[in-house]
Amino acid sequence: MQQNSTHLILGASGQIGTVLTTELRKKYGASAVIASDIKIPKKESSQMGLFVQIDATSYDALQNVVQKYNVSTVYLMAAMLSANAENYPSKAWDLNMSSLFNVLNLAKDGFIKYVFWPSSIAVFGPSSPKINVPQLTIMEPTTVYGISKLSGERWCAYYNKKYGIDVRSLRFPGLIGWQSSPGGGTTDYAVDIFHKAVAHQPFECFLAENTALPMMYMDDAIRAVIELMETDSKKIKVRSSYNLGALSFTPKTLYESLLPLFPNFEIKYTPDFRQEIAESWPESIDDSSARNDWDWQPQFDLKRMVDDMCYNLRNK
Repeated sequence: MQQNSTHLILGASGQIGTVLTTELRKKYGASAVIASDIKIPKKESSQMGLFVQIDATSYDALQNVVQKYNVSTVYLMAAMLSANAENYPSKAWDLNMSSLFNVLNLAKDGFIKYVFWPSSIAVFGPSSPKINVPQLTIMEPTTVYGISKLSGERWCAYYNKKYGIDVRSLRFPGLIGWQSSPGGGTTDYAVDIFHKAVAHQPFECFLAENTALPMMYMDDAIRAVIELMETDSKKIKVRSSYNLGALSFTPKTLYESLLPLFPNFEIKYTPDFRQEIAESWPESIDDSSARNDWDWQPQFDLKRMVDDMCYNLRNK
């Protein structure tokens, strides 16, 4: 379905967008994938293909690029993440929702055919089940980020039902990758800890040691996006957002998994405002809908992820 598409990635300089751009260019060719962000990247970041500066909150700017390059698939990765959104709630709401409406309306107006938009475990709240939270359950998010993601899910489902828009989405857990720095999310301790370990520096964790959260290695997350977008539309039964699971661990468990590689690595736990956010989220995910509908299967367990992260950071 996607082989002959021109792909536009909004927020291509972010934590997920950086890796997604690289993998889509490997798969479809550099000329078929346009990277974009509101900030112009460093020169070396854009050498492998076209980069266009775009403000995702501007419908006209998006429409101009989509028409100019005959774009048929848009990946909307631009967003303000959980911790940053709590500091700038109005700005977060405007960015997260305006950009989504622009892309959905581009599809409704016939300019694009396919939309990918990421949701998050932040849609869940204290009243949601903590263990193996199901696809359909009570969702009462207590953060600006979670509220925007839950609202976005409902709008995606609405545009699909009302206008037939082919929009697809995944509820990402915390994502861990070596390709970029932490991006302001509550689960980003699990990225920063690797950077500190490899640099032989002590780590100060902003979550308590036994705070379990769902996590996923970036390689699995990107593969999930591509597999979802390549699935026949008849198999996509969830048009809000699919639960997506892989790992679940605590800061203490992750720290202990690093000790065999870094025996002198030190950690200190100093929970801050992100602790309350983390406690409102589930500890693990039931992603049986994704597994049943389009055969989702994660490939990285904790040990494989730790080994791969450390290897890549050491050789970056």
